[in-house]
Amino acid sequence: MRTNTASLSPNPVAAFLNKTPADITKKDLIRYISKKGIRMVKFRYVGGDGRLKTLDFVISGSQHLDRLLSTGERVDGSSLFNYIDAASSDLYVVPRYRTTFLDPFAEIPTLDILCAFYTSAGQRLPSSPENIARRAQEVLRERTGFTLEAMGELEYYVLAERQSFYPITAQKGYHESAPFSKWEKLRIDAMAAIAQAGGAIKYAHCEVGHIRGEDQEMAQHEIEFLPVPIADAADQIVIAKWILSVLGLKYGVRVSFAPKISVGHAGSGLHIHSRLMKGGRNALVAKGALSEPARRLIAGYLTLAPSLTAFGNTVPTAYLRLVPHQEAPTNICWGERNRSTLIRVPLGWLHTANMVKDANPREPAAGKAGSESQTVEFRAPDGSAQIHLLMAGLAVAARHGLGMRAALGVARRLHVDGNVFAPENKALQAELPQLPTSCAESAECLLRDRAVYEADGVFPPQVVDGMARRLQAFNDRDLSERLFGKEEEIKKLVDEFLYC
Repeated sequence: MRTNTASLSPNPVAAFLNKTPADITKKDLIRYISKKGIRMVKFRYVGGDGRLKTLDFVISGSQHLDRLLSTGERVDGSSLFNYIDAASSDLYVVPRYRTTFLDPFAEIPTLDILCAFYTSAGQRLPSSPENIARRAQEVLRERTGFTLEAMGELEYYVLAERQSFYPITAQKGYHESAPFSKWEKLRIDAMAAIAQAGGAIKYAHCEVGHIRGEDQEMAQHEIEFLPVPIADAADQIVIAKWILSVLGLKYGVRVSFAPKISVGHAGSGLHIHSRLMKGGRNALVAKGALSEPARRLIAGYLTLAPSLTAFGNTVPTAYLRLVPHQEAPTNICWGERNRSTLIRVPLGWLHTANMVKDANPREPAAGKAGSESQTVEFRAPDGSAQIHLLMAGLAVAARHGLGMRAALGVARRLHVDGNVFAPENKALQAELPQLPTSCAESAECLLRDRAVYEADGVFPPQVVDGMARRLQAFNDRDLSERLFGKEEEIKKLVDEFLYC
């Protein structure tokens, strides 16, 4: 007998159909549209700049709807990807039914569907963001037998008119509650809309950052997701950023994912947690400790970390965030429960089976605690990330680490205990490799490692070249030194990339 769990989904399309999103068919969507009086469809897709694009359709009849869902539509590829020639630029965008959601903001009942790009020959466009992420997962599975799941910690600031009551002390907003936590209602509205759009949310809270200026204040928040396959993880970040931005407009405030809003205050990261999966099980833990595949995964991330910034830290202000003493990494190293390292192995639930019974004496013993929640956190990326390319890059790094002969030695050599930035660890800091300090340096690292990313056709050469050119164009080498003490110039730069 089929269980009714899908009917409890926050996604109204999945709930009505009583199906998981992966099982939704064209016939299902036509039935939902007919029964619910849907009058418009929006195709959405991510362009070469990493931003969400939209194509609107008014449903004119059953034949029109069937054709739209069956064949997709033509778009101008040269306007979406700078390496496509205008002389032969037509591409197809084809809906991926599993991504369908009810538009939370449309006044006219509207279904939104994320799309994949296809060429004139009807083949997947190898250079489009969603197909690069898909290919990276495919190659990882073929070469190693593992797949990669991931989720993001999406941090953002709400910039609004300053309020004089219930202030938060600067850098003291972590997990604060209303009324001291400002814009909690916007965050709750965003969570509801993201969940309805298919996002798998773990939790959300007020973050540490709180900045009070003369006329405005800036409150930092975070929405954290649950691990899903990397392509889905990228999709849900894109949709979440869109939802938060639209809500900001509706509330009359600015929502920014920029890596740095103000020097000396907490920046906004996009930490990525990941886990290796095989046979539906988390492979990061064995016999109550980190497994060999986990250490190899970490070694792969450490080895490619400098070039991964080309996908995860794509604007000059990203490198104003990657400075010591702000819980942002600069050294390439890892540690358990250590927020001063590039890679953190978070506290898991390996030896905690009796906590609930201890807190609730009338409860029976909880049984053996599992290891499925264990992840590895990559702490360099920020809100400027080209998220599909970053997820693909992490899968490439996972594959690289799993196949690297020296992987376990790299993991041993770059493991640290304690705060990397503590005065007693000055000698250690000098020995550790460093992340890039500018977009220009990041581009150099990407070009140096390009063979790893291009292997097995994951990253097409034109994508690597395009990212490197974009990063080089900022001409930001030694930017931190050039801007030191120049507050007006820093503010101008922050404003330029506020909506990165």
